[in-house]
Amino acid sequence: MSVKLTIGNKEHFPGIGKIPFEGPDSSNPLAFKYYDEKKVVAGKTMKDHFRFAIAYWHSFCGNGSDPFGPGTIDFPWNESDDDMQAAKDKLDAAFEFITKLGVGFYCFHDRDIAPEGDSVAESVKNLNEIVALAKAKQAESGVELLWGTANVFSHKRYTNGATTNPDFQVVTHVAAQVKAAIDATIELGGSNYVFWGGREGYYSLLNTNMKREIDHLGTFLQKARDYGRANGFKGNFLIEPKPMEPTKHQYDFDSATVIGFLNKFGLEKDFKLNIENNHATLAGHTFEHDVQTAFDAGLLGSLDVNQGDPHNGWDTDEFMTNMYDATKLMLVILENGGIGQGGMNFDAKRRRSSTDAQDLFIAHISSMDALARGLIIANDILENSDLPKMKKARYASFNSGDGSKFEKSELGLSELADLAVELGEPKQLSGKQELYEMILNQYIR
Repeated sequence: MSVKLTIGNKEHFPGIGKIPFEGPDSSNPLAFKYYDEKKVVAGKTMKDHFRFAIAYWHSFCGNGSDPFGPGTIDFPWNESDDDMQAAKDKLDAAFEFITKLGVGFYCFHDRDIAPEGDSVAESVKNLNEIVALAKAKQAESGVELLWGTANVFSHKRYTNGATTNPDFQVVTHVAAQVKAAIDATIELGGSNYVFWGGREGYYSLLNTNMKREIDHLGTFLQKARDYGRANGFKGNFLIEPKPMEPTKHQYDFDSATVIGFLNKFGLEKDFKLNIENNHATLAGHTFEHDVQTAFDAGLLGSLDVNQGDPHNGWDTDEFMTNMYDATKLMLVILENGGIGQGGMNFDAKRRRSSTDAQDLFIAHISSMDALARGLIIANDILENSDLPKMKKARYASFNSGDGSKFEKSELGLSELADLAVELGEPKQLSGKQELYEMILNQYIR
């Protein structure tokens, strides 16, 4: 990937150059200690393992505001009073940051990169104008679009939902936004297109026809798929699960729920899952659980890497630095062959008190290093520890004889019951959980 430190007319991150790899002994906060994009692990470079992407909304739009106070971060690219000029300045800043960090991909919502207009036509015009500039910057920098999406949850028209809204007129506005966002994703060569149902759920069943709303969601996604395919989109459509927040209950609750939904509406050949760690936590799962569930269904598409605070019950979107989470995630990914044309998008925001420009770099560097260490450790475990063969041995009774016949669906319930009588009480087999955890701890060092 070629690097040009100042793509626009102004350098937005002065004093910060291309982030180097300096190794684990480095004390430079603006250098990688473990992420070496050229380092080969398990037959692939780190760059190809991760396909890291920058989240446009958090990194260049999120100013640190929260329900208890306004923003704390001043963006130099937001100085213009003209919304379109500010969007162009923000695009300059985004590509400067991405190329200095050395990341190959980015992700955006339509309203992240271009302001909403006073009409549908003006909104589309604004988006198309910025997309043309983004396409030129992609060509100049070598950066690619991992995925695009439409923000159909922030505007007040979506208070009661987007495609699941009880007002059909709202659904037509969703269609206008999604159509334009798919067009933008196609124009920019995006590998994927994401649907996150931020308002696709309910607060109370007292005023909700849940079946009808879910049917509307399925129909809309079928039509969006048909439009995308008819207009040349060859990538994956992705759904991002989340159980709650902002609604009390969201229809894309977790990986298993989304997989059932895709199969019900015949979407499983075109759609996969974009899984976020903090969303899995809110659903009562671990990240690796929801990722493994998607892999097992052949529907893992891409990842939003972040972490939540174990003491808070909401979506805190912190940068992933937990080594246990990173290692367990990479074990699942390595064992299942990688993330394909997906990637790892940093759907994370620096803390409200981290207001220096370099903090944005440090946050990403720290998480990239944690994931790189997780990859190295996971590969070491798989190649050099007893854990893989121990796990395989637990299921040895299904590898031959009647156990193998059962897996092939060759034994009926009566035959299984007769075998219980014939074989008698089984011996107690230890799960050895503490030993597995000991092995993990031995390699996390």
